[in-house]
Amino acid sequence: MNTGRVGDVLVRRTLGDMCRNIRPLHNYEPPATRDEVHDAALQFVRKISGTTKPSQANQEAFDRAVEEIAHVTRHLLDELVTTAPPKNREVEAAKRRAKAELRYAR
Repeated sequence: MNTGRVGDVLVRRTLGDMCRNIRPLHNYEPPATRDEVHDAALQFVRKISGTTKPSQANQEAFDRAVEEIAHVTRHLLDELVTTAPPKNREVEAAKRRAKAELRYAR
């Protein structure tokens, strides 16, 4: 388990807590859209770069990284295989909402 400090508070982080905005995109019917793949790539680049809005000097590199990661992600999703039945978007969204209600009720 990874730990870190935020102000005077010791924070425990696990892989599941790393970035709540990046959601699994594999094995949905219908498949992940271009926008969903792009949004996941954008969140990833924001997370690793440490910024949501890059400076003008870094904007081109930031945008290029998002596009390249989205491109590679699309290839990955197209090549993954599974025997599991496709997930239902509405059911998965309801699970996320229920989990969020528990998390924010604390």
